Amino acid sequence: MKTRMTELFGIKHPIMCGGMMWLCKPDLCAAISNAGALGNITAANYNTGEELRTAIKETREKTDRPFSVNLSLLPSFRITKEMYLEWFNACLAEKVAAFEISGTPVDKFFGPDAIKRGHDAGAKFIHKLGSVRHAVHAEHAGYDAVIAAGVEEGGHPLMDDVTTMVLTPRMAETVKIPVITTGGIADGRTLAAALVLGAEGVMMASRFMATTECRMNHKVKDELVNHQEFDTYLYGKTIGFQGRAMKNQVLTQIQDMEAKHATLNELAPFLSGLRQTAIWDEGDIEAGLVPVGQSIGLIHDVVTCKELVERMVKQAEALLSGSRLK
Repeated sequence: MKTRMTELFGIKHPIMCGGMMWLCKPDLCAAISNAGALGNITAANYNTGEELRTAIKETREKTDRPFSVNLSLLPSFRITKEMYLEWFNACLAEKVAAFEISGTPVDKFFGPDAIKRGHDAGAKFIHKLGSVRHAVHAEHAGYDAVIAAGVEEGGHPLMDDVTTMVLTPRMAETVKIPVITTGGIADGRTLAAALVLGAEGVMMASRFMATTECRMNHKVKDELVNHQEFDTYLYGKTIGFQGRAMKNQVLTQIQDMEAKHATLNELAPFLSGLRQTAIWDEGDIEAGLVPVGQSIGLIHDVVTCKELVERMVKQAEALLSGSRLK
């Protein structure tokens, strides 16, 4: 299945992994890349540029295939601009294949020469976006591809609340650079749909949680399989920082506080990503926010990354060729 996405990154299948705090580390990244997709290391898992360089080197010991590094340039209770700069410079020094950017455009965050510096080091730039207007900026700034992030996605969808079904073709008809779709993607049917809508491939995060190589407690993986698409909710709109997570006690408390016009400072203790370590390591899904997308309704099993990617591609190819293969 060759597309402009596979050609751009030198990968076999038009599938990539999105950034995930505490989860996108060398083992999962390498497993996804070895499966023919584009793996991901999330920079925010590390405290210094040197720690990130060590993770990149460890990943290269496990795979000789391309992978990306996620930089989520978003407001943070823990991460400083100096840390972001260290990570960016570490990636340039290690000549990573690609940056997956979300939040503030990299050219605005690091300066107008940032993309040129990355290109000179051999890196491609992808920006995850929730609107066509932002995709236009990315194309003009020199990004190599954009990700059409529908409101179905986990993490932090744009407050425009546009669905994948509409955003993908709108973005594809507006910009000339490759468009990758995320939000509601979890199987071959959704991969095929994204390609029909004009995308060159897809990005997934929630679906890669439910793989054997993901370093996450099996209790959480079971919850992903058992929960449905209606079990995720949006939060944070009242403070201008929207997110989507699985329904639990913490999310309910946040929603109740927002209804009473709580401030960011009042909500901050419940939004911290540090709470997630108890979720991923111990399987306590009530310990904090569980950021997942509506695609959990399409997750029915826990499989290896290789099996997941190959199954998706086989199903998508069959559907696109007119077969009714399930």
